[in-house]
Amino acid sequence: MAVSHEGTLTPPVETPPHPPEAHTLEPGSDSGAGRLSFCTKVCYGIGGVPNQVASSAIAFYLQLFLLDVAQIPAAQVSLVLFGGKVSGAAADPLAGFFINRSRRTGSGRLMPWVLGCTPFIALASFFLWFLPPFTSLRGLCPRERDSATVYRMTLEMAGTLMGATVHGLIVSGAHGSHRCKETALPGQVAVSPNATRLYSIAATVVAVTYPVCSSLLCLGVKERPDASARASGQGLSFLAGLRLTVRHPPYLKLVISFLFISAAVQVEQSYLVLFCAHASRLHDHVQSLVLTILVSAVLSTPMWEWVLQRFGKRMSAFGIFGMVPFAILLAAMPTAPVAYVVAFVSGVSIAVSLLLPWSMLPDVVDEFQLQHQHGPGLETIFYSSYVFFTKLSGAGALGISTLSLDFAGYESGACKQAEQVVVTLKVLIGAMPTCMILIGLCILMVGPTPKVPSRNSSRSLGRRTSYSLA
Repeated sequence: MAVSHEGTLTPPVETPPHPPEAHTLEPGSDSGAGRLSFCTKVCYGIGGVPNQVASSAIAFYLQLFLLDVAQIPAAQVSLVLFGGKVSGAAADPLAGFFINRSRRTGSGRLMPWVLGCTPFIALASFFLWFLPPFTSLRGLCPRERDSATVYRMTLEMAGTLMGATVHGLIVSGAHGSHRCKETALPGQVAVSPNATRLYSIAATVVAVTYPVCSSLLCLGVKERPDASARASGQGLSFLAGLRLTVRHPPYLKLVISFLFISAAVQVEQSYLVLFCAHASRLHDHVQSLVLTILVSAVLSTPMWEWVLQRFGKRMSAFGIFGMVPFAILLAAMPTAPVAYVVAFVSGVSIAVSLLLPWSMLPDVVDEFQLQHQHGPGLETIFYSSYVFFTKLSGAGALGISTLSLDFAGYESGACKQAEQVVVTLKVLIGAMPTCMILIGLCILMVGPTPKVPSRNSSRSLGRRTSYSLA
């Protein structure tokens, strides 16, 4: 099992018995010993829900909260976003290092880390939205591995839907009377005393999901060591493995391409609410638009699994391109009918942009292991370094884009923004994501795709991988 995006777990490997050879699971086998139960897949997917609940709230509403509720200047908000993303990015390889060096316990190697971090993450999720009073799979057959990934992504998107719904209702209540009032300074919005209380309620809901979902993950997913992994020792050190992974061309191509694509998705999500509030007359539709995006993403995820199986993963990447013309259309024609069409198509594209890297990355890891034969333990390095680079790109994109709002003259809490701010918001939801998506797709299409391991090689890899789902 390995660490995945936003600190979640990626689909681990089902390790065939060793020996005897006759009981080894081959790809496509219907043997019960080589298949994951429905309960295991569901619990594995539930484990990713809390991160997505928190991430969706952050992606859609954090900037609105910091700028219009906490009323922090845009330049300082850019520093907060950049610093938070960079520290989060640095934490992933650091976590990978400690996990790689930790010993296995009775409950596995990864599960103690998950359970131990849960209380701290829950508290951090609460205090992120709290305003003090003084402020105004590898080794499984590819089909089974991809199936577990789809369960994970579908439930994570359901968590995303939950997080956005909770915070959307809060935003509707806190900003429903988003009008200039006599008690405010000229041109400023008076922050309702209810606003901070409502955000705290939403933060509490998000925080509670962590212990609940982590407990279900622990109960339904078990780590199982592989006898051959114990015999082969600890494998490479973390730093030695990191040097090897960053030199692997298919891995570099995948990482660089999704640096641009994930940054584009983050920018699109982060500025949609601000665009609707300040650059169009869509502020009454914010909650409905966000729900449209997320519902279409959740419902289209099983469809993308079929597309991946039927047409291949690289062809499926063209689904990400779908949001490009519609994002430009929304910037040019910010009307309600156009906005809902754009929201639906964007949700479909976001679904494949989230599913695809976590479906392609295990293939890259398999190909690397076949070429280098370095033993177990490198999955953690691959996944944690991938998350590091994608978070770092998001930090740069969000930090620079928020700073551009400050340069354009954004006034925190203002009822009406300057025309330069309106133009900047149109660029941030239209031109900027478009350019990054096109660059990312061009990089992804260059060169051959990683080969899915054959039956014999998949069987060999399965015996050399350290953990599996039980």
